[in-house]
Amino acid sequence: MHKKLSFLLLATVLWIATATTGAVKTPARIPVVFDTDIGTDIDDTWALAQILRSPELDLKLVLTETGDAKYRAALAAKFLEAAGRTDVAVGLGVNFAMSDEHRNQLPWLKGYDLTQYPGRVHADGIQALIDLVMHSPEPVTIIAVGCTPTLAAALEREPRLAARCRFVGMHGSFYVGYGGGAPSAEANVKGYPAELRRVLSAPWQDILLTPLDTCDQVSLRGADYHAIWSATADPMLRALIENYCLFAPRVSWMHCDFFATRSTTLFDCVAVWLAHAEDLVEIETLRFRITDEGFTRPEAQGPLQARVALRWKDRPAFETFLAHRLLGQP
Repeated sequence: MHKKLSFLLLATVLWIATATTGAVKTPARIPVVFDTDIGTDIDDTWALAQILRSPELDLKLVLTETGDAKYRAALAAKFLEAAGRTDVAVGLGVNFAMSDEHRNQLPWLKGYDLTQYPGRVHADGIQALIDLVMHSPEPVTIIAVGCTPTLAAALEREPRLAARCRFVGMHGSFYVGYGGGAPSAEANVKGYPAELRRVLSAPWQDILLTPLDTCDQVSLRGADYHAIWSATADPMLRALIENYCLFAPRVSWMHCDFFATRSTTLFDCVAVWLAHAEDLVEIETLRFRITDEGFTRPEAQGPLQARVALRWKDRPAFETFLAHRLLGQP
């Protein structure tokens, strides 16, 4: 009788706990827009793969930035098909003339027809972004890894956009530049500084940046890289490595065997990670200005403000995490 009462008491306690707190819930996934100039530097393709392998993130839209919008959209669409993720929409952003020397993954698109993509392709990607954000029941995180003319145009069309979003960007160089040198005019700033000023002046719920101070240090090498290189049974990783092999001979700075031994610098992958985690970096809130030459100058009374990932606490841990995440490992 005593055991029976103890069991009933335990069951009652568990029932009360469940009724009070509800069933154990998995964390809500973060709705994400990937704003990208995919197809020039290979790191955008690595970052897209990373998003697709991040259970914390719910990719809703890939939006093109700068250059030939159809080329970039086709590359994103074919990669999404390879990954089995045609549920993700693709949107064409602002279109610019673009020479073949910047279409560094063009051979991978041979014979591909964007109109046959099984998912949604929005010719007006700006309106697609606005509709997604304005109808979302929760804030959308925009992961921006290129210059920002498309986002600037979206904010001009719908100024209320920013207040419903977080902005996570790969932009700037505050105290450290390319290769660990002096601060640089970072490419995503230098290309369209006025547009980035406009974007970073908007009232986002949060602005978080990874500048060259942190993202210029990241690459995959050794066993972690070779595990990805040899994962030929994984359609998404096979597509990633195919793109890398085609990209390598089209850029002058690649060594002949570079792509067989390590990745390039994976600038954009840090921004993807910052969309859901911050524990491996040191973040400071900075005021700064953007010069016409593309420098991000810290200033106590600067017109812009953002949270900035300035230093790594444990970069090797991040690189190991990234490799495992791409491989679909815990």
